[in-house]
Amino acid sequence: MDIDTDFSSDPEFCKLLARRPDVDVVQAALELARDAQPKLDFEHTLSWIRKRADELRSHIMRVRGDREMLRELVSCLAGTHGLHGDKQAFQRAECSYINRVIETGVGIPISLSVVYVAVAQAAGLDLVGVAAPMHFLTRFDTVQGPLFVDAFHAGQVLNYDDCLDWLVSLSGLEIEEIELSLEPATPREILVRMLNNLKALHVTQESWEQAWLVQRRLLALHSRAFDHRRDLALIAIKSNRPGVAIDLLETCLKDCSPKDRPMIQNQLYVAENQLSKWN
Repeated sequence: MDIDTDFSSDPEFCKLLARRPDVDVVQAALELARDAQPKLDFEHTLSWIRKRADELRSHIMRVRGDREMLRELVSCLAGTHGLHGDKQAFQRAECSYINRVIETGVGIPISLSVVYVAVAQAAGLDLVGVAAPMHFLTRFDTVQGPLFVDAFHAGQVLNYDDCLDWLVSLSGLEIEEIELSLEPATPREILVRMLNNLKALHVTQESWEQAWLVQRRLLALHSRAFDHRRDLALIAIKSNRPGVAIDLLETCLKDCSPKDRPMIQNQLYVAENQLSKWN
């Protein structure tokens, strides 16, 4: 099976594969971005983050309140440096790549939040990512309770109750479900969500080569998951890898449900037919 599973050049992604907790989310996000930008220079992004942290540190030293410190963060990133979201961002893959977010100023909630967290933590603020339903946020715990920063909407700051009400109206979920999602997200949860966003976009736009690169990472992270193996097989067909698709589909047939079997067999026929035209 000709799947490139050598991620040795991506040390942070290797930590994810090993389920280690000490993953540098920024570095890992840049490793994902490098799939689409092979010549990506990480240092440009890392230097930008350090410079913004230095700017922020000089300002938060002059304020005391928690909200005031968050306002300084927002003033720095959304104000001075113009980081923001827009509806069109969800249709552009570059808005998921944090290097492009800082270059263009435009991102989706999760990529903007990763930048916010990176700058805040480098400046000494314990901001963390939160994998809320429908909309990724950041969280800052205070004595009075957590505050949430919405990097996508110009750094809007919400208290716990306001955040819950907004997410209920946005998602239609019950409060109890949303409350569980407002705890700090792990690096693995963040990176998997970034990959899933990219996968959905690439499949919708039929960018099959990029979808292949994303899905092989998802399968590596969920090596026993039938749906990820099946999806990689289907993307392999679309990206002209019939031999790989055949191997994957044959393994899928061994443990697929009766409901899935006709579809798997049909796609196996498609892959075999595609391969025969090559020979």
